[in-house]
Amino acid sequence: MPRQPSRRSFLFTGAAAASTFFVPRSSWASVRPAERFRIAVVGCGGQGWQHVKSGGHEDDIVALCDVDLKRAKRAWDAKPDAAKYRDYRELLAAEKDLDAIMVATPDHMPAPVAAAAMRRGLHAYVEKPLTWSIEEARLLAELAKKHNVATQMGNQGSANSGLRAGVERLRAGVLGDVREVHVWTNRPVWPQGFNLPEVARAVPDHLDWDLWLGCAEKRPYHPAYLPFSWRGFYDFGTGALGDMACHTMNLVWRGLDLGVPTRARAETTKSFPLTYPKGAKFVLGFPARGKLPAVELTWWEGSMRPPKDLLPKELGKMRGSGTLVIGEKGKMFSSDDYQVRQSWSPKELGTVKVARTEPRAPRGPHGGHIKEWLDAAKAGKKSWTDFSVAGPFTEAVLVGDVAIRTGKRIKWDSTKMEAKGLPAAKPIVRRTYRKGFGIR
Repeated sequence: MPRQPSRRSFLFTGAAAASTFFVPRSSWASVRPAERFRIAVVGCGGQGWQHVKSGGHEDDIVALCDVDLKRAKRAWDAKPDAAKYRDYRELLAAEKDLDAIMVATPDHMPAPVAAAAMRRGLHAYVEKPLTWSIEEARLLAELAKKHNVATQMGNQGSANSGLRAGVERLRAGVLGDVREVHVWTNRPVWPQGFNLPEVARAVPDHLDWDLWLGCAEKRPYHPAYLPFSWRGFYDFGTGALGDMACHTMNLVWRGLDLGVPTRARAETTKSFPLTYPKGAKFVLGFPARGKLPAVELTWWEGSMRPPKDLLPKELGKMRGSGTLVIGEKGKMFSSDDYQVRQSWSPKELGTVKVARTEPRAPRGPHGGHIKEWLDAAKAGKKSWTDFSVAGPFTEAVLVGDVAIRTGKRIKWDSTKMEAKGLPAAKPIVRRTYRKGFGIR
């Protein structure tokens, strides 16, 4: 006999699903405090597991979805009364009284999931880098505005007061004019820069491979793709840049009001047809913004590292990751991926009083990042990293991705959403979707 859940539960064996119990939603909702949201989580392994742990403290996670039963087991065991699905489309069709959705899928799938959810009027939390393509980032921002839903991109450092104070300090101009920024990362920490063996493997019983592929073109299963190394494949991930730039560029992008770059150029190690290279460096050119001068931001990843003498000794040691901002009056450095802590040179620049212009995030699970989004949804307000911010930020990051993947100089026309004179960029900017998994 199945345990008696308080609401509908779907239990899976292998690739099959069977409905075993149903309690009408109205019966269950009638005893629910009105202020508690009903939340679905799509993608329950990895970062999604953190959402399952954090999203149900003041609200209720009532539905879970994952294509991999093995990866999902921990989350599903933690929420025995939640409905269980493998296909997000079935979840959205069946769960009629949801308030919000949290999406933590590989990079190629957040846009199809979140777009469908927001069209239903659901508040949406989506892990960084928000989307796989620039078109998707634009669309999610448009849908959030059209349907008046609260949104948040999951770059968790945004919810820390240390980062927000750093943003205020940069905006106050303590460094003077800034024209040069360097950001570097120890990523990738997964395999990339290789050719995939052409030997197909049997799909594990616990995985629905077709649903995992989602919007991507069909291909045989290979264990090299997952569970984590999808990041290094062009069709599924956005590389080291997508993994970390929405963290490590966050403070400087907001503090300098960088907006979207108009040009980019990249250098890489040997290129491969399916995966990102082992190392890359690119430069994003941001135009002048009012009285603020043009900025060149240089990104370094993998085997391509910045010169050791780039970082002044007084700011610390060159570590695996870092962000260095060079201004006419001084420098700012952070080796913290979430950029909560910064070092300033001269030191007094870090203690100069500046106006507090940014709200401080509430305390709560995940440093308050999830709580801030849910509080905003309940109050009819915007969160600090809602899609009107996260969309352009993701676009700025992904212009660098276009440069890495094409190996060409990019002249980015934001108005037309295109790389001028570069047809090879079109399928990167605007993805082709497999039938049934589109964003429109």
